[in-house]
Amino acid sequence: MANKNETRRPSSGLLFYGLMLVVLVVLASVFWGSNYGAREQNTLSDVLQTIDSEDNDVSMVEVNGTTVTVKYKASGAQYESEMTQQVPYEYVDDLIAKLEKAKAAGQIKDYTYVEPFDWGTLIQVIVMLGSVVLVVFIFLSMSRQGKDSNGLFSFGNNRARVMDPNKKDKVTFADVAGSVEEKEELSEIVDFLKDPKKYQQLGAKIPKGVLLYGAPGTGKTLLARAVAGEAGVKFFYISGSDFVEMLVGVGASRVRSLFADAKREAPSVVFIDEIDAVGRKRGAGLGGGQDEREQTLNQILVEMDGFENNTNVIVMAATNRVDVLDPALLRPGRFDRRIMVNEPDADEREAILKIHAKGKPLADDVDLREVALSTVGFTGADLENLLNEAALMTARHNKKKITMEEITDATFRVQMGPQKNSKKLSDKVKKLTAYHEAGHAVVLRATSEFEKVDRVTIIPVGRAGGFTAYKPIEDTDFYTEKMLLDTIKMSLGGRAAEEIFLGEISTGAASDLQQCNRIAKNMIKRFGLSKKFKNMVFGEDNDEVFLGYSMGQVQSYSDQTAAEIDEEIKNIIDECYEETKKILLEKKAVVEGLASRLIEKLTVDGPDFEKIYMANGNLDLAFAAAAPAAVPAETETPAPAESEEGNTSEE
Repeated sequence: MANKNETRRPSSGLLFYGLMLVVLVVLASVFWGSNYGAREQNTLSDVLQTIDSEDNDVSMVEVNGTTVTVKYKASGAQYESEMTQQVPYEYVDDLIAKLEKAKAAGQIKDYTYVEPFDWGTLIQVIVMLGSVVLVVFIFLSMSRQGKDSNGLFSFGNNRARVMDPNKKDKVTFADVAGSVEEKEELSEIVDFLKDPKKYQQLGAKIPKGVLLYGAPGTGKTLLARAVAGEAGVKFFYISGSDFVEMLVGVGASRVRSLFADAKREAPSVVFIDEIDAVGRKRGAGLGGGQDEREQTLNQILVEMDGFENNTNVIVMAATNRVDVLDPALLRPGRFDRRIMVNEPDADEREAILKIHAKGKPLADDVDLREVALSTVGFTGADLENLLNEAALMTARHNKKKITMEEITDATFRVQMGPQKNSKKLSDKVKKLTAYHEAGHAVVLRATSEFEKVDRVTIIPVGRAGGFTAYKPIEDTDFYTEKMLLDTIKMSLGGRAAEEIFLGEISTGAASDLQQCNRIAKNMIKRFGLSKKFKNMVFGEDNDEVFLGYSMGQVQSYSDQTAAEIDEEIKNIIDECYEETKKILLEKKAVVEGLASRLIEKLTVDGPDFEKIYMANGNLDLAFAAAAPAAVPAETETPAPAESEEGNTSEE
């Protein structure tokens, strides 16, 4: 990495353009100077007219090169006059001939003449020779600076950043928390880079390419750096977008330069981040396929599966969209091994939190295990951002240590955005939002066995007028039919509570209804969880992302079946809505009590909600034994939230 205090040298490209500008100015001045002299061709006639005039008494004529000086005394004048004119070089001989005739005719006594020297021709020759020497010098300088990314002709050179494993920024598997299976898969690559002969002697071929794919923020780039760090080899990092330029052929040239540099440093690792920028399916658009991006992809395919063997260069790539990659890029011989980097589970999230908590003073009440259990679905980047937000909030509160309160508030802030505490709410809005959120929370508590309420608030957050946050009791990788139906009921709880307790409904359940329809649709079309279409699925699992391909596809089921699917979706939602209203009528006292508490306090955390629920909505009984300054014994951070404006969790 370059020293920031180092004086920056001028770009060679700017130097080249500056020198070329000077050359052009000099050439223009020389050639245009000649033309300028040609425009003054009347000077010879002026001189001859002065000499031939009978009214003038010429006393001296001097020709010095191309300058002629005439001294004369006009008729009736007391003093002599002098005229000096420049004569073009090609007219000097004619001037001398005229002076000889004037001398013979007695018009002048004599004249002096000094042979002219053609400086213009000499200057033109010097400038032309100098220009040739200058151009040759510049081209030689450019060739020596071929590796300089700021050079004029370096746009086709390798733009990858090279990381030396011996530097301080070295990353190893110890720096990557979680991803146990992923690191086991990559350990074989590390072993090959350390001792390639062990594999070559057995005739084994190590995978030429390793594709890491998964959700954003799961640590794909960090894993690739750890492979190079563990093996102690050079790491070439480049983004897929760095290959593509406006100029034709630049991307392919950069690919050739990248692999040439990597082979010189072999064994080495080449990492192409966001490879889908250049690796998308060819011929997937509506137009032709001979564009710059596809030429770059063709060159990558050739370099990864060329005629050379045992180059000891491992190509790694990362993408979030493996479904859009060209099949030729994924076949054996190129990216032989594909590794999915999953979202971390509870144990892995705890390990990630411990790494990101280094250097941050945590209070004694902070339990990273509880934080890990409460952050289902968070990636490594999300967890890092969570602790950073908590540290910022701690500094804002002028505290010395990060407490569980800051971590909890930071979690809500990351998920939902900052609370709008300054927004004034009318009594009607408070009442509507309170019953809406109370409906969500009570239905969730009454039906769900795998989730629990974490916080209910009617304070506006983002675009939401309030939200009900809940979290899974434990990690799960699947959903049963009952889980999906319970989620639909919980989403409908807000709309049903408005209808039952207020006698009117609002637009606050807009995205709640969208989530209900999405879950019911997936139950029928993807999971085969419907009474009418049991064990049947409709359509492809992955939607086609390319317009050119999707236009040629047809629906895999009839219009009559589509209508029946719509009717089945309606039946599922209607049945869940009726059951939701029954639950709210049975728990009417709890809804009333929770809504009253929300109107008074604006926010009810999980432990307080549980007290209200167990006391059947009797607030005096729920908080009778609580001291005024008592703090809930258990404070946990939330998972996806359910909001008045429709900020709902994914199924």
